[in-house]
Amino acid sequence: MDQETVLVPGARDVEATLDSPPGGASACVVTCPPHPQHRGHRGDARLEAVSEYLVGEGLACLRFDYGDWDEGRGEREDARNALRWADDRYGTVGVFGFSFGGSIAALAAATTEVELCAVSLLAPAAELPAGLNAADALADVTAPVQVVYATRDDTADWQPVVDAARELDCEVVERDSDHFFVGKLDTVAETVGPFLGDAC
Repeated sequence: MDQETVLVPGARDVEATLDSPPGGASACVVTCPPHPQHRGHRGDARLEAVSEYLVGEGLACLRFDYGDWDEGRGEREDARNALRWADDRYGTVGVFGFSFGGSIAALAAATTEVELCAVSLLAPAAELPAGLNAADALADVTAPVQVVYATRDDTADWQPVVDAARELDCEVVERDSDHFFVGKLDTVAETVGPFLGDAC
């Protein structure tokens, strides 16, 4: 796997790691990390597991860090800027996020001008501090959506997102795990990876 540190243009200081297969790729998945105030960053194990799977399937993966904390609004813009960055360089772009990042991925997908191939949300929280609602945002996402939730997740308020996804006929996947999928990174990769890989 080739790795490169890149800066995502925008009003906020956003650094990212681009994972690519040798020889490059025609598709890229942008990955949104969990809550930055709870040590969420682009090196999150779940993001890395998904990235490793995707690179093995010939896709690139952009794992970015958020700029300064902004209640979700600035973080959504960071994700949209990352999608624009990927869209300028690849023919196909998807997005994935875990926990807070799952919410950000949904909110960015609902409001970006970039045409996405797929959106995958892992253990997404429904509402962010700024009043942004990921469950409501799903209705405005035009790409195929996958929502993966854990049966023993008592950390994130995922139920509204799952309910909205079911109402919209999105792919909903249940896994026996806690919020963090401890000891189940292979399960995360093998659940999220094929959905994104097949669509993108």
